[in-house]
Order: sequence, then C-alpha cells, then structure tokens
Amino acid sequence: MPEYQNYGERNLVINHRALNYSGIFHVKELFDVINKSLLDKGYTLRDKRNEEVVSETGKNYYLEIRPFKDKTKYVALMQKIVIRLRNVTKTVQEFDGNQINFDNGEIEIVFDAWSYTDYEDRWGMKPVVSFMKMLINQWIMHLPMESGFTNELVSDTAYIHSKVKELLESYRRRDRTYVSEVDVRSEMEKEVLEAERSSKFALE
Repeated sequence: MPEYQNYGERNLVINHRALNYSGIFHVKELFDVINKSLLDKGYTLRDKRNEEVVSETGKNYYLEIRPFKDKTKYVALMQKIVIRLRNVTKTVQEFDGNQINFDNGEIEIVFDAWSYTDYEDRWGMKPVVSFMKMLINQWIMHLPMESGFTNELVSDTAYIHSKVKELLESYRRRDRTYVSEVDVRSEMEKEVLEAERSSKFALE
C-alpha cells in the first residue's frame, strides 16, 4: 500500500454522505454486507479505529475503516467509512411462529472518499509544473484518466451505500414494532381529519 499522505494531490470526491437508521438489525450482518460490497468493488480492507463501550442503555460501537484501491502506480482511491452504533440491545420478535433474535439500536454511517494522485513522480515534474498541472485538472478541465477515476470512486461509493440501505430497509419491513407505530400514526391522522371535517360541518 502506498503512503497516501505523501501523494501530491488529495482530491475529496464524496463529502460526509450519511445514512441513518433506528430499529432492529444484526451487527454481524451489517458489517458483512459492508465488507462484501467493498470487496466486490476491488478494495483492500483496512481498519483504522475500532471501539466498543458498554453503557446503561446498551452497547455503543465506533468503527472507522479506510479501504483503498490502487489504480496505477501513481493513482489510488480510498474510502473512509465511519460506523456508529448507539444504545444497542438484544430483542426478540416473532415471525411465523418463530422467535427471532435481533440487535436493536441506532445506526449512523458516514461515507467520505478521496482520490490520490502523485503528479511529480508520474511525470518527473518539478514542483511548480506539478502544481500548475494540478490546478488545471481541478479548476479548468478534468483530464480523461483522472476524470475516469473520479467517476469510478463515485460509482463505488453509491454501490456500497445502496447495498447497506437495501439491508436496512429489509430490517424495517420485518420490524413489527415499527409497523405497529406506523399503523397507529395513520389511524390517528385519520381521526384528526374526521374531527376537522365534523367541526367544519357543525359551524356551517
């Protein structure tokens, strides 16, 4: 793995794209889907920070991963994915007569992504020439190769985001507690509308 901090340019492509969820899920399955999605797109997995804290309201997890993908000797793509799980407890819900164990809590996942390019090493440029090349590519016109890598990074992030979102939505559809709350809220809204209509007719 190259030393990205020594690269000539670090270009932020995805900035703080967040995904939030509250309800039932499986911690292991969530991490498995994230890892598989990254491997599907050719990334090398790398953990940056991993913490678990137990509190009175449940477990709290903080995981920061920095998967990377080397495109050429001089160009690399990197994701930064921060996963926060808050107030995670165990719960049981019944499906088709079976008792299913779930984790329950709050999920926040934040995506950032960068491309790294070493202009000086790639073309043997002097620092001033390399700096001008960087400005042209960033502010005036994107060169085809760099633009292609940027598009790939955006596509990769969208793919990983969509796979995680699909998983969370599948949990939502199975969450009996959430469905019940939605039904109750819907009934309350109907009752409010009926009361407003009745009040209107009484005044006429």
